[in-house]
Amino acid sequence: MSRADELSALAEPVLSSLGASHAAREVGLPACRRCIRACGLSIRAVHRLELDRARELADEAEAALREAQSAVAAFPAVAFAGFVHDAEKEYVEARVTAALVTGDALPSAASLSVQPAAWLNGLAEAASELRRHLLDRLRAGEHDRAESLLGVMDDVYTLLVTVDFPDAITGGLRRTTDAFRAVLERTRGDLTVTVLQRRLQSTIERAFPPET
Repeated sequence: MSRADELSALAEPVLSSLGASHAAREVGLPACRRCIRACGLSIRAVHRLELDRARELADEAEAALREAQSAVAAFPAVAFAGFVHDAEKEYVEARVTAALVTGDALPSAASLSVQPAAWLNGLAEAASELRRHLLDRLRAGEHDRAESLLGVMDDVYTLLVTVDFPDAITGGLRRTTDAFRAVLERTRGDLTVTVLQRRLQSTIERAFPPET
């Protein structure tokens, strides 16, 4: 066998493997993009309290995610390239945001069929999304509900700060947690100001009741 034939024989399975990996990526990447898009729309629907629509969109996101996961499962280099993690994280965010708003039980990483790091990052981002819902409740005069939501955000942050693993393991959770902490403190400040204004208004109304 000539050296050229030898090289050709050795390269054939390598190129075949690369071709299969590329084909898997060509299926997985657009499926992940569809998943992320549907998740974003689902979260928007949650904020509008269109919960049935939010669930439909989350189901669409799940179907796209499962397609991506199935396509890349046999190709670790593709599966862990980052885009599947991003889609899983967004999917967790969509499902957890809905659960936090409705008061339903939170889905586990196992029940969502996602990696642990994606679940933790998605949880952090879902808790950040609660800020918008909390402010909406404040504007609606639902102050007790707003305080309850802040308590949930505190609970999530308390959990996240106990996760002490390298970023390579957690998918950059420390950075996500730091960003969430900033959101949490801004939200706490907004709620505190509103509560104090409410107390002041109540005190004024008691001191100077309207004339009858």
